[in-house]
Formats: sequence, structure tokens, C-alpha cells
Amino acid sequence: MTAQNTPPVFTLHSGSLPLLISIPHLGTRIPADIAATMTPVAQRTDDCDWHLDRLYAFARRMGASILAPTYARYVIDLNRPPDGANLYPGQDTTGLLPVDTFDKEPLYREGQLPDEAEVARRRDAYWMPYHAALASELAALKARHGKVLLWEAHSIRSHVPRFFEGRLPDFNFGTSNGASAVAGLAEELAAVVERHGDYSAVANGRFKGGYITRHYGEPSQGVHAVQLELSQITYMQEQLPYAYDEALAGKIEPLLEQLVTTAFERVNAA
Repeated sequence: MTAQNTPPVFTLHSGSLPLLISIPHLGTRIPADIAATMTPVAQRTDDCDWHLDRLYAFARRMGASILAPTYARYVIDLNRPPDGANLYPGQDTTGLLPVDTFDKEPLYREGQLPDEAEVARRRDAYWMPYHAALASELAALKARHGKVLLWEAHSIRSHVPRFFEGRLPDFNFGTSNGASAVAGLAEELAAVVERHGDYSAVANGRFKGGYITRHYGEPSQGVHAVQLELSQITYMQEQLPYAYDEALAGKIEPLLEQLVTTAFERVNAA
């Protein structure tokens, strides 16, 4: 693939509001040179946060900035620390360069695991540009408005025994136990879902926020970050071909917009 037709590492839509929607696991592309070292299962990109750009289309109409990567989390996980440290000590999780799927299927052919030089190359080529764009957009929005809400949009299958027992709650809000956003925000958002009545919700449960939420969320500096890990069963088919479900999504989209609006208003009132 030549340089001129290589897809960009990310896409950024700059909006008018102090609101940035980051979707770090949306990408599905795997460069040919990396794919050549991987198993066939890797090509399915099973652990993608499917269709979230479509589900969050309302945010663009609201005036939000939206940042999304082109490449899959199997290439490099943008929501992990650059040193690969485990965000949940003592719990199983996938790393900066995942070597297996959520179902523990190997991603690399025998003898083809990336070495430290390859980790560094991918960090420079994919991780750094996304985070540079994220930091730059947050700084620009904060400079223009005085404060900013960073909404980390994620989704995951409702059942992943590797990470949690039973069925995951539908809405999983994380603010690093309150450290990354105005006090009580995750609990307030969970209460909105509970009042809606059709879905379950939890605040700072199994998912407390990944690297992006924890690293960029500095409420004392005017940057408030919240992560939503949305159960995929609420808006799509959880098995191949991972199809978007218009009926389910149409039901959940108004609630999702209400949640983003609630968080935005709460941050601006802080």
C-alpha cells in the first residue's frame, strides 16, 4: 500500500460545543503487513466497538467534536497506557498490543508475536497520533469555552466470562471512582437510566474508565471525562455479522442523547 492511499490514522470532526466524543475502539482496519502475522480470527475484529459512530450520530448534530480511529484495537489499543500497565491490577484484561481475543483465541501465528521494536513502532505510528489529536482538541475546546466534557464511547458484548460473570448491565458508567469528572456524575447518569425503566445501569462497577478517562479527566482543570461501556445487546446483533439493529437502536438513541445532554449540562453548571 503506497503512502498516498494509506488511510488516515484517525478522523476528527471539530464541533462548536465544549464536548468531545472519543470512540477509540471503533476502527476495523488491519494493515497488510500486520495482518500477515495474524491468525484468521483476527480478521473478524470481533472485539470492535461496533457501529458507535452511527449510534452517536446525534452528537454531531448537537455540535460535538468526534474523534475516531481507522485501525482496529488488535493493531494497538488506544485506551491502554503507552507502557502497557494493567489498569485493573489483579484482574484479567487485554493489553496495549492484544495477543488474544476476549474469548482467548490467539491473534498471532506461532512465532509471530510482536517484539518490543514492533510495539514501539505501532505506538509511534498509531497510538501517538490519536492521543495528540485528542489532547489538542481538548485544549482547543477548553481554551474557547473554559471547560470541556470528554465522553468516552465504548461497547462490549453482554456476556464475556473472561472479564465478568453473568450478563453485564446495559449501561456502565465510569469516572475513575469520581476522580475524572464532577462529583456524582456517574451516579447521576445511572439514575437517569434507572428512571427510564427499560435498561439496567451501574456507576463505577466493573468498568471504571480506561486510560483515556483516567489520564485526561482533570475536573480541577476544567476537563471532565466519563466513559460509557454500553452492552451491545441493547442496539445490535452480538454475533457475526454484528449487524446494527434499527429497532433496538431507535429505542436507545433518545436515551443516549439524554445522557450526553445531562452530563454536558452538569459539567457546565459545575
